Amino acid sequence: MDSDNHAKRLKKRLLIEISKLAFNDRLKEDIDKLPVKLFPKNAQNIRCCIHKDRAVTKYRIQAILGFKAEDETDETTSLSEYVEIAKKRQNITESNLTVLSDACSACLKGRHYITNVCKGCVARPCTVVCPKNAISMIDGHAVIDENLCIDCGKCLKVCPYHAIVNIPIPCEDSCPVNAISKDENGLEVIDETTCINCGKCMLACPFGAITEQSQIIDVITKLKSKQKVAALLAPAIAGQFPYDFQKVIAATRKLGFDKVYEVATGAKETAITEAKEFEHKMQEGSEFMTTSCCPAYMEFVEKHSPELKEYVSDTPTPMHFTGKMVKDINNEDIVTVFISPCPAKRVEALKDNTIDYVLSAEEYGSLFVAAEIEIIDCDAEKADIDSEENGRGFPVIGGVLSAVKNYVSNNIEIKPVVIDGLDKNNCAILKSFTKGKCPGNLVEVMSCAGGCVGGVNTIETSVKATYKVSQYKDKQ
Repeated sequence: MDSDNHAKRLKKRLLIEISKLAFNDRLKEDIDKLPVKLFPKNAQNIRCCIHKDRAVTKYRIQAILGFKAEDETDETTSLSEYVEIAKKRQNITESNLTVLSDACSACLKGRHYITNVCKGCVARPCTVVCPKNAISMIDGHAVIDENLCIDCGKCLKVCPYHAIVNIPIPCEDSCPVNAISKDENGLEVIDETTCINCGKCMLACPFGAITEQSQIIDVITKLKSKQKVAALLAPAIAGQFPYDFQKVIAATRKLGFDKVYEVATGAKETAITEAKEFEHKMQEGSEFMTTSCCPAYMEFVEKHSPELKEYVSDTPTPMHFTGKMVKDINNEDIVTVFISPCPAKRVEALKDNTIDYVLSAEEYGSLFVAAEIEIIDCDAEKADIDSEENGRGFPVIGGVLSAVKNYVSNNIEIKPVVIDGLDKNNCAILKSFTKGKCPGNLVEVMSCAGGCVGGVNTIETSVKATYKVSQYKDKQ
């Protein structure tokens, strides 16, 4: 992920503040003071007034405590009461994106607009290309009739002065499956029956109105208990911090995790199993096979393109292989926490009994700050089970293909295809593959451009993360 903005910084500050309170056993006592602490009297307000800022902050905190804003039934319930409910929670039963309606700006319908840069030129190509005759000249200036405009964008492309702009609704525009739209009040709502939990809307919203139900309080509660807790670090995490990854492993143990495992270990098993499956499918005459490790893609197939199912690998993900290994080694007497670059992994974990909790890379990083652990000061340590380069390369685009190819027999021809990010266009391309239009036979699909290193929940730019993952991949 390459973006940084004030909405993200506010979220990070809240994660740190709440984690500090939880580590210091002050969460119930001080949680209701947080909105005022962040927006004290006479502070510069972000929205219309400081009271609106505090109200939105309260809903952000509810989400961090693990609750959906849409599920609120009593507005008078205090944050300290939510803390009590959260601490008694034994299992995670749902994990979805949530829209904070108080934070939503109710953006106007996306449309094309002619700015005052228009010169009213003689050529007037905008009026010529418009298929609905929606553009006319008024007082020497082009004007669009919104009742006729179909937002095809042809006028925008031909204007010699670039005077025409497209004003989108960022969250709706970013969703590859049209799962977010306005309700009768003009506020955005997510249709969970069509949402693939890719998180692109959360990243796109400039008001920070879309967030996710966090499990950070559940994890801190387990870390402070007598139960053994294991951290399962996704391969992408190797690129998220400006330090040697083995220092990050050592810092993770300082947080209170009893065991630390690299999910790259399970990635190797995924690659080996997927290679065997690919060979079998090709021998059986299948046209192509797609990878299965991206949970947002799997949700896309399940909800929007069931015709792709027969072409998708049945191989479990690296998260599952690693989780199963950890449970088996410890006789299931251990709490497993997957550290993820992706919100869709929370949904995958709900269907997988080898994973108890999922933390985003953002939440994971916030724990170090809250616990006052300086990663740079930690001595380098290895994970409890070593991984190797084939598994470590999974999070970079093309990494899964590369790993699988290493285990495919030489007599099987591989024609690789890469789908680098799920957007509306790539979703249509994937659907076309079932109609004989696949240009290859082994297809890697990643929801996030650049691979998992570009995930919605990452904290480093994908370029820097790719470089660091490549460095670690080659490290012996």
